[in-house]
Amino acid sequence: MSVQGIDNLLGELKAMSAKAAGQNSAADALPEGADFASVLKSSLDQVNQMQLDSQAKQTAFEAGDPNANLQDVMVSLQKASLSFQTMVQVRNKLVSAYQEVMNMQV
Repeated sequence: MSVQGIDNLLGELKAMSAKAAGQNSAADALPEGADFASVLKSSLDQVNQMQLDSQAKQTAFEAGDPNANLQDVMVSLQKASLSFQTMVQVRNKLVSAYQEVMNMQV
């Protein structure tokens, strides 16, 4: 894994830590004029791209590509898994919220 890859990973971890600490508001996270459907589609596309990249790295490593190393493959697999698990949790929350709204008395 290159130094640049480590720096990128540390930057992502710091950004996630700041979000978890509540330093960024929800308005800062969304671009101006973005609607829910486009943000959701963009997030799903990012998860899909992470899984495709992970699969490509895994295939390259299995084929014996000299440029593919095990550390990069394992990190990409874990990132893809974590992003998928996060997406599933978001979906579960959305379904739960939808069910609550549908059960409301009008």
